[in-house]
Amino acid sequence: MQKRVAVTGIGVITPVGNDIETYWKNLLAGVCGIDFIRSIPTDDLPVRIAGEVKDFNPADFGIEAGFARKQDKFTIYAVAAAQQAVLQSGLNSFEGGNIDPMRFGVYVGSGIGGFSTMMCETEKILTEGAKWVSPLFVPTMISNIAAGNIAIRNNACGPCLPVVTACATSTHAIGEAFRAIKHGYADAIIAGGTEAAVISLTIAGFANAKALSRSEDPKYASLPFNKNRGGFVMAEGAGMLILEEMEHAKARGAEILCEISGYGNTCDAYHVTAPRPCGTTQAAAISAALSEAGYTSNDRLYINAHGTGTALNDTTETAAFKLALGDDAYKAHISSTKGATGHLLGAAGAVEAIAAVLALKDGIVPPTINLDEMDPECDLDYTPNIPVKADLTMAISDSLGFGGHNGCIAFRKYK
Repeated sequence: MQKRVAVTGIGVITPVGNDIETYWKNLLAGVCGIDFIRSIPTDDLPVRIAGEVKDFNPADFGIEAGFARKQDKFTIYAVAAAQQAVLQSGLNSFEGGNIDPMRFGVYVGSGIGGFSTMMCETEKILTEGAKWVSPLFVPTMISNIAAGNIAIRNNACGPCLPVVTACATSTHAIGEAFRAIKHGYADAIIAGGTEAAVISLTIAGFANAKALSRSEDPKYASLPFNKNRGGFVMAEGAGMLILEEMEHAKARGAEILCEISGYGNTCDAYHVTAPRPCGTTQAAAISAALSEAGYTSNDRLYINAHGTGTALNDTTETAAFKLALGDDAYKAHISSTKGATGHLLGAAGAVEAIAAVLALKDGIVPPTINLDEMDPECDLDYTPNIPVKADLTMAISDSLGFGGHNGCIAFRKYK
């Protein structure tokens, strides 16, 4: 018998807020978290803007100074976001707790992992020699280590499966966690993604690939579905959701934020960076999630779009929505919160899934900020600049990653 799956906790570290209340308030207010980069020198960089996390103190999330000193930022952000989500859920797998540790899992991925650690230690071996490379280099850098540390801190001894699918990473992590619980392999899973790749090497690589916005105005740089768009803006942070088997959540009296009810996963099999332009493979992932969630034309749907602000993504994604939904695409509420946050790469899907959960729960659609000139090819309701109240019954969040990875997850209002 297949299980129903609830969302019982959420947590974020983002450029527009390091807790759920601040994150959601700023998304609805149209606050832009993109600014000039302050964490590294930018004199020699072709792009000097990003969505950096601000005013972050690991101690605020119970993270010890010794632990923080030894970890890459991508792990610290992950642990902080997971801490928020676990606290909200009320789950406790330690002695006397309310979940069996062997039935408590972690599905947390990163598109890149400890890239700043990789760069730092590479510089050491090239300039100082091998003996100066840190003995903690490998267990700090590897992209699965955020999941490992979250499991250690939460006594989560069940399935632990980090996912690496570029910018679709955390959407796939959430989707695979949903399937694991639905088919009985776990009672609850901490699921999401994390990224901290705002470093010179990453910026140079993406910029030289012509992927990044060259705007000199950070507040008008990430422009999803805008005809003036010129590339995405890199960002950092983490997003975590607690997925829990419905009856397990109800039995312990947990607050159920919504139900996760569908998942789709396809590959373009077309190009290493460009999306399949006709949108068919992307639409297949969206259609799979909608179908599993039991979508009908009577549903009032919100879509948190991938919406990167690149020329190819936004038109292709618009085509995919039309293929998946038919005429219903024109009545769906859609927005891209990347206008406010920038693109969190492997963490983007989770942070945006949380926006979808909150939209469904609170009945309000966050806006696509800076959408002052709509691209004629992006002719759906992309909620320009101002939030919209809507009695939603369903929400989806889709992600598209380098390598052609497509993912979509669907949520239903809990009844």
